[in-house]
Amino acid sequence: MTQTTAAIIGGGVIGGGWAARFLLMGWDVRVFDPDPHAQTKIGEVLDAARLALPSLYDTALPDEGRLSFHDTMSDAVAGAVWVQESVPERVELKRKVYRALHDDVGPSAIIASSTSGFTPTDLQSSAARPEQIIVAHPFVPVYLLPLVEVVGSPKNAPETLDRAHEILSDIGMYPLRVRHEIPAHMADRFLEAVWREALWLVNDGIATTGEIDQAICMGFGLRWAQKGLFETYRIGGGPGGMRHFLNQFGPTLSLDWTKLMDTPEWTETLVDKIASQSDAQSGAKSIRDLEAERDKNLVGILRALKAEGQAAGVHLVAHDRALTARNGLPTNFDQIPDIAQPILTVDRAVPTDWTDYNGHMNEAKYLQAFGDATDRLMVIVGCDADYVASGGSYFTVETHIRHSGEVRAGAKITITTQVLDGAGKRMQLFHFMHSGDRLLATAEHMLLHVSLETRRASVPPGHIAMKLGAIAAAHAALAHPDGMGRAIGDAR
Repeated sequence: MTQTTAAIIGGGVIGGGWAARFLLMGWDVRVFDPDPHAQTKIGEVLDAARLALPSLYDTALPDEGRLSFHDTMSDAVAGAVWVQESVPERVELKRKVYRALHDDVGPSAIIASSTSGFTPTDLQSSAARPEQIIVAHPFVPVYLLPLVEVVGSPKNAPETLDRAHEILSDIGMYPLRVRHEIPAHMADRFLEAVWREALWLVNDGIATTGEIDQAICMGFGLRWAQKGLFETYRIGGGPGGMRHFLNQFGPTLSLDWTKLMDTPEWTETLVDKIASQSDAQSGAKSIRDLEAERDKNLVGILRALKAEGQAAGVHLVAHDRALTARNGLPTNFDQIPDIAQPILTVDRAVPTDWTDYNGHMNEAKYLQAFGDATDRLMVIVGCDADYVASGGSYFTVETHIRHSGEVRAGAKITITTQVLDGAGKRMQLFHFMHSGDRLLATAEHMLLHVSLETRRASVPPGHIAMKLGAIAAAHAALAHPDGMGRAIGDAR
């Protein structure tokens, strides 16, 4: 999708998260918020997002769009194809915003509300063009969590919802279409049920806020993150599956185990009790420290799911591939832009989980990054997953890495690869890692082609030998890289 413009109306936690998500995915973002501290608050969200969001991907994000702040909504929405309203949860205030936008927002733009409770019909009342208004309800932090509930009304054309789905997918969100309008949509109704029960547990002295959070974090919360609700229960049914689970546990639903249809009286005593317990649980750390911990943990969980190809990880893998294609990384021989130059084999940010106690990229991750570069070169010459499955591959027999500079989490790195030798069984590569113009490290790799059946070195088939040989011949005209063939020097 070509670079376009999003307008953000309301720059609080949710609006700031939307601004970061659009901006880091290459959109221009125009913000209106009368709060004099809005720029500072959004700047803090952006600082967190610039570190966290790129860590989800193994390819570089698009170049950031342009961020601007505007004194009026009219200026903010000018030229926007997407308007995200994230003002406080008061329906009359939201309707007032839509009426004010009518003369300035284009008729083809989508106006999306972040509301967690109101239906599109609630919001469209008194709007001049109600067909433009939909619900796009995200979850905090918007710049990391992919889920966004998309809700329309009978006044929204199917094409409008389809276009919303396309735009949200393009910025890495996972649009979940809610089939029918209902207050609080879908996901928040689950959360509300758990919240109500938790209030009773605290009110009745059964558990503290910390104990309740431990029950979620140490138990079913981790299961839900990868299998959801119904699949978790299906697995819980053992070989008999869901039917066995329902037959075994269904009758317990008639027992008085919960108070989900009721809530305790909302008194200052209860508020004080919850607040004091929460202070005891987490008060030693600032909100920013807690957010940083949350983001790093989410990155780790999501990257783990991505590595396993499970749940939200499937979505990340697909979006990663889409970004890789946009970034121009070659995935086959024919996509090499200039065979006479070192080939771009890695273009990504340093993830938060690649750093060590010094806050710099761990030396083991330099090897991982160079290994990724080697893997891409292998794919380019035809040694891809299908070829490996057929019984052939390249094994690394020697590696020499030289470290020239440090790099921190969030920094963008690129690796270009020069083929030094591609004759016979050998593949000798020289990688250059940069952050901008700064050389961070080089690596020289020697690999041998191996038959996976005999586990012995073998000559690669013709189609691989031809491509590798062509690159090596073209690169032979390049200067020998500094450090080629070097070993660790004598300490004396």
